[in-house]
Amino acid sequence: MGFKKVIGSTMGCLGLVKQPTQPAPPSENSEFMHGKDGDSNRIRLSDGRLLAYVERGVPKHLSNYRVVIVHGFGSSKEMKFMASKDALDELKIYLLLFDRAGYGDSDPNPKRSLKSEASDIQELADKLQLGSKFYVLGVSLGCYPVWGCLRWFPNRLLGSALVVPYINYKWTSLPRALTKGDYRKRLSRWTLRAIRYTPGLLHWWLTQTIFPSSNVLDTNSAFFCSKDLEMVRNTPGYQLLNKNKISNPVAFNSIRRDIMVAFGKWDFEPTELCNPYPEMDSLVHIWQGHDDRVVPFQLQRHICSKLPWIRYHEVPDGGHLLVYDGVVCEAILRSLVLGEDQPLYQPDLEKDK
Repeated sequence: MGFKKVIGSTMGCLGLVKQPTQPAPPSENSEFMHGKDGDSNRIRLSDGRLLAYVERGVPKHLSNYRVVIVHGFGSSKEMKFMASKDALDELKIYLLLFDRAGYGDSDPNPKRSLKSEASDIQELADKLQLGSKFYVLGVSLGCYPVWGCLRWFPNRLLGSALVVPYINYKWTSLPRALTKGDYRKRLSRWTLRAIRYTPGLLHWWLTQTIFPSSNVLDTNSAFFCSKDLEMVRNTPGYQLLNKNKISNPVAFNSIRRDIMVAFGKWDFEPTELCNPYPEMDSLVHIWQGHDDRVVPFQLQRHICSKLPWIRYHEVPDGGHLLVYDGVVCEAILRSLVLGEDQPLYQPDLEKDK
């Protein structure tokens, strides 16, 4: 029972919405596949995989800003990003959301890596003709592809927003004083071991029906602050870890690879990155909830202290589900495309030391 909660906690708390898990149907020899009768639109990547996507906001040809949104763990292109239609129309923003490899209606990538995730974003943008430069916005675990873009393709980005970006406790730049005794570090370590060495046992344990469901995590105050719990209550059908979804072996293996890449050893660390835009005002943003119980704000502040070219925003009463808050979503977009920073989300870091 305890083992299930440990694994379920780490895997579940990083997800934002329900995940469609059926594998993609057999590929056809065309670069674009336009969905019919509710099927997804998909594009073919250079390695033959299909990537499913959905478009929101104003039509692309009428837009002033084009933003690619990268979903988190256990999520999909249908994720909640609660920016209102009025805000998108006012700012003339086109949003492109897609199923990352192995999620939703996209083909799995058995060679998934930090760089492949970033390359998928670049190739998707090229296939859909977003232009030579575009914006990218990652959420939770979906931020590691954004770090990859900043590492390998910064010249393609007009700006980036990392919303509640997860922390990889393998990063050597994290000070021991901040991670010592952090239960999240232990959870990530045990989850990574289980995923790597006992995947069959883990799959059975998460999908069996003998013991009570891990859905009790949906209202667990250890991972959700009061604002998060309010969002969960107001979102019909919200579920962190759906065992019926992960029972599909293809979906489970894709989730496995995602976790192994995200929490494994990286080719670089974010704190090693140089400012990709030294001649301009900062175009990279991190958004963090002060009461986030999945990703501690202290570690996020530390990362930003090592990267002073990042613009750090902190939502005072916010938790991990910032993208469920329409007001915060609009603030994220205005900051990303217009450079508007609301004082409410600018913490006094010196005062808080």
